[in-house]
Amino acid sequence: MEPVEINAGAWYLRALRADDRVDDRPALADLGEHRADYVSQANARWASETLFTWAICEPTTGELLAEVTLDPASHAVATRARPGHEQAAQTGAEAVARFAEAMLS
Repeated sequence: MEPVEINAGAWYLRALRADDRVDDRPALADLGEHRADYVSQANARWASETLFTWAICEPTTGELLAEVTLDPASHAVATRARPGHEQAAQTGAEAVARFAEAMLS
């Protein structure tokens, strides 16, 4: 499956990126994620439909505030947020749960 963008009101959700336009790796490091290949692995898991990962972003800057994952087999949703952005994570998790209900059922 190709990554799906989700509008979650005050935030938007998109696939993780590490390219010449957007690099989520510094924000992911704030979440404790330091694996250099994490973004490419997340994209590979989208392609294999084993785990869907979204960056929960501030819409005007595209800055990653939190991350949400969805296991398509179990519909388990997990989040982690940069300090002070727990509400973004919660809203993102709710949007992803709705996505799972609508698209994976």
